[in-house]
Amino acid sequence: MKTLLFALIAAGSLSACVVEPAHVRVRAPIVLEPTVVEPVYDGGGFCPPGQAKKGRC
Repeated sequence: MKTLLFALIAAGSLSACVVEPAHVRVRAPIVLEPTVVEPVYDGGGFCPPGQAKKGRC
C-alpha cells in the first residue's frame, strides 16, 4: 500500500516538470582588423634603432 501511494505521489510530482531547450540567439561574428600606420621618415638624417634593417630609412 505504501509503495503504491509513494509511486502515485512520485508520478504526480514529476508529471508537472517541463524541460525546455535554452533560447540562444547567435549573431554573425564581428571581425576587427587592426589599422596599421606605417611611419614616414623624411630622411632627416636620423634613423631609429632597428628601422634601417627593415628598410624604412
